Amino acid sequence: MPDRDPAPLSAAEIHARIDTSKPHSARFWNYFVGGKDYYEVDRELGDQIKAIFPGLVDVARTSRHFLGRAVRYLAGEAGVRQFLDIGTGLPTGDNTHQVAQHVAPDSRIVYVDNDPLVLAHARALLTSTPEGRTAYIDADLYAPDTILEAASATLDLSRPVALMILNTLGHVADHDRARSLINDLMAGLPSGSYLTICDGTATSEGMIAASEAYNKSDAVPYYVRSVEEIAGYFYGLDLVAPGIVPVTDWRPAPDTPKPTDPVDAYGGVGRKP
Repeated sequence: MPDRDPAPLSAAEIHARIDTSKPHSARFWNYFVGGKDYYEVDRELGDQIKAIFPGLVDVARTSRHFLGRAVRYLAGEAGVRQFLDIGTGLPTGDNTHQVAQHVAPDSRIVYVDNDPLVLAHARALLTSTPEGRTAYIDADLYAPDTILEAASATLDLSRPVALMILNTLGHVADHDRARSLINDLMAGLPSGSYLTICDGTATSEGMIAASEAYNKSDAVPYYVRSVEEIAGYFYGLDLVAPGIVPVTDWRPAPDTPKPTDPVDAYGGVGRKP
């Protein structure tokens, strides 16, 4: 059954937090992955970025496919039954709880986001199998202690947890700060827990140009990083094969066509010893 915030915001409070005059990363990304939860300002920015670098659409969609494969691995081969998904964004198809509970119906999932539009869709997101549980927390990545405390109402933090942070860490301007936040979150999880990350990378001139154009808009900036910086997030963890690779190369299905052009997004999964 789903868990709910102990003091959920009212519809009026949620609406007051939604700014439709400026583009927002969650809505912008929703437009790119083929969703419907965005405004005209988000579509306009998306079309501007696509004109500069059409490959960003592939980054968005292949990153979403990576999420599904990683969750299937974690809930299946790795035997994880608890997931903490931070920066979940707007719900689309094959969300973490849907994939995990398809593999293991007793899986428990906690979603974390501080975006008001995501909050407005929380009721649709809060679905679960009878055997499992799904919860939503309105919290900020910059408050790892708050996240862990709230998540403990649904998750048993003495047992392994899969921490998922996809296409989110680019919003943290300072790379060392991003690493520190990850370390604080993983420190609160036991041995046998996993970290899954993917983010856009500065691996082509087109991606760099798209990032620069995006950061000149009124949206919260997103900084693409080097592959080495993405790999640094996994320091001290045991990487699951094939390591830190383009998201299209992380355990693709045997019949998946290989992309003609490299995708400017890297990801991986690591296990806490």
